[in-house]
Amino acid sequence: MVEFRRSQERGYADHGWLKSFHSFSFADYYDPSQMGFGPLRVINEDRVAPGTGFGTHGHRDMEIISYVLDGALAHRDSMGNGSVIRPGDVQRMSAGRGVQHSEFNHEKDGATHFLQIWIEPNVRGIAPGYEERRFEAVDKRGRLALIASSDARDGSVKIHQDANVYAGLFDGAEKGVLAVAPGRRMYVHVALGELFVNGHRLGAGDAAKFSGETEFSFERGKGAEVLAFDLP
Repeated sequence: MVEFRRSQERGYADHGWLKSFHSFSFADYYDPSQMGFGPLRVINEDRVAPGTGFGTHGHRDMEIISYVLDGALAHRDSMGNGSVIRPGDVQRMSAGRGVQHSEFNHEKDGATHFLQIWIEPNVRGIAPGYEERRFEAVDKRGRLALIASSDARDGSVKIHQDANVYAGLFDGAEKGVLAVAPGRRMYVHVALGELFVNGHRLGAGDAAKFSGETEFSFERGKGAEVLAFDLP
């Protein structure tokens, strides 16, 4: 079974300095039919204006992944971490029993465009943690590269949930195949471009929720960048 979540159906907020699309209920956007998909709770597509950002604020018991599509995102947190992530970088922050952090557009000119992803953990009250990994375009070109997992295999960042997150780049004749175990669910989000997933066309901002399928094909891309979530 497949259910589509089209880009134009998402929630939208324009704060001037921030323009954000919400795939699931978030902040002032509430839709009781869109509260997440399994432990996947948030996918926000954010565009942050130059010289602006999210001031220091707190999180608890959430796995937060930042994935930059364009620009540069500066991060600081109460664990003492400070860094700037750019396209190709994957940042994971486990909020655990509590963490404070801030995020700002590090670019002087142009918006920073990124995805903020929240995954509910399968353990609560742990010590907060932070991790970064870089995945070059060649690692994702025409295939699904594992960028987050419960066991940090293949160089992925470690998340505290029985979930696997993949990222891929597809254009022209490139084709990738991804298999998942029976009983799992798959959420596919196209961040940029256009892509066919199991024969279904998805454009930028579109997503598909799959259940009952164990093999997925990614093909006929047009400048596509895609994230796939293998979920319990």
